[in-house]
Amino acid sequence: MIRLAPNTTTTDATYTTPLTVQWTDWSDEDLLLEYRLTGIREAFEELVYRYEKELYNYLYYYLGNAADAEDVFQKTFIKVLEECNRFDADRSFRPWLYKIAANEAVNNFRRNKRHTTVSLDAKISDCDEHCFVESVAGKEPAPFEEPMEREIASKVREAVEALPDTMRQAVSLIYFQGMTYREAAAVVGVHCTAMSQRIKGAVNKLNFMLKNVG
Repeated sequence: MIRLAPNTTTTDATYTTPLTVQWTDWSDEDLLLEYRLTGIREAFEELVYRYEKELYNYLYYYLGNAADAEDVFQKTFIKVLEECNRFDADRSFRPWLYKIAANEAVNNFRRNKRHTTVSLDAKISDCDEHCFVESVAGKEPAPFEEPMEREIASKVREAVEALPDTMRQAVSLIYFQGMTYREAAAVVGVHCTAMSQRIKGAVNKLNFMLKNVG
C-alpha cells in the first residue's frame, strides 16, 4: 500500500479536523476532499485501502500479470495525489479513479510495446451472453474448489487476456468490477453504444474461445 509521509492535523481560521476520526464512515469523495484541504495522510490511506484489492484485480485482469498490475496500481494513486486539486467535488470518485487507472494501463502497454492479438479466422457463432457470464462468474478460484473448476477459471483468465485491448478493458470493468455500461463508458471516454458494442464483440469472442471449456 502507498504510505504518505507523516503529517499533523492542519488547522486554519475556519476549519479544524479532529485528531481522532472514523474514516470508515466517510464517503470516497469526502476523503479525497479532506486530504486536499488538510493534507492528513490517513484520509488518503483510507482511499487506498478501500480500492487496494478491487483496483488491483481490475488491473491484473486487464494487464495480464501481477508485476504490471502492481506497478500501474502505484502509478494510479500517485497520479491521484498529483491531480487531487483538480477533482470535481460534484463528481463520483470511483469512475474518476478508474479513468486514471485505465490511462496508466494504456501507458503501460505503450511502454512495453505489448500488443496482444488473437486470430479468430473461423466464423464466430452467435451465442447467448449467459455462456460467458456463467464461466466467468466465479472470478478467482477459492482454495477449496475442485481442480476442474480451477482449470476453467484459469482458461477464462487466459481468454480474457487474449482479447484486444479495448474489449479486455470493457470486460474487466463491467464483468469483474460490476460497473454499469454508463459508468464503464465514462471511464474510457466513449458513448454507451460503443461500450455495448465492445462487450458484444468480446462476449462473442470469449464464447468462441471457451466453447469447449468444462
